[in-house]
Amino acid sequence: MPPHVPRVGSPSGEPALVLIEPSVGARAASRVRPPGRWARTAQALAALACAALIAGCSHDGGPWRLTDVSGHLPDLAFKLTEDNGQSVNAAAFRGRTTLVYFGYTHCPDVCPETMARLMQVLEKLPPADAKQVRILFISVDPARDTPQALHAYVSAFDAEHIRGLTGTDAQVESLAKRYRVAYQMEKRDPKGNYEVTHSSAVYIFDRDGQARLLATSGDSPDAIAQDLQRLIEHDA
Repeated sequence: MPPHVPRVGSPSGEPALVLIEPSVGARAASRVRPPGRWARTAQALAALACAALIAGCSHDGGPWRLTDVSGHLPDLAFKLTEDNGQSVNAAAFRGRTTLVYFGYTHCPDVCPETMARLMQVLEKLPPADAKQVRILFISVDPARDTPQALHAYVSAFDAEHIRGLTGTDAQVESLAKRYRVAYQMEKRDPKGNYEVTHSSAVYIFDRDGQARLLATSGDSPDAIAQDLQRLIEHDA
């Protein structure tokens, strides 16, 4: 089974957060044997959580409900292919509050659940704030996730706010390492199908492309919306 990361308690007494949550289908869960990079990624994210807590998560508006990663992750930077088939880089999203999620279109459970939860978050924001948000769905399965496949997938959720991004294996691997994301292609079944085990946090960047917050499946849509609105209005 994928490694478990120690839960980090919130200074405000809120429920603890898990900073890496491997995403696997129920059928695959019993046969996953993640490589050593899972352990390294788990350790890195646990260290990141400790550093964030030591630095303190209080700002002018009090503590964040999500995990504050300000100063602990690099700015948003990439060069990938958008779901319209055009090359795109992080500069295209400057001026927007950007949520980044690493997943894949064949994901049986966690990916669609996460995207549906982010749709709930957008619905909870004032319309003017929701217009400032872009969600980047970055594929960890570029072999199957063509721009066309990604476009159909993200459009099924919200064609206005979500962009699907893919790239070469090297591009995706480099970006995953940049943000300490682990993923693993699982063994193919007799029909050639396979699943991808991957970490499932949502990274939130401010309009300047700086990493600010980390959301996990333990964070409710209300909590994410509250911090997202606060970040948007603070940057306005």
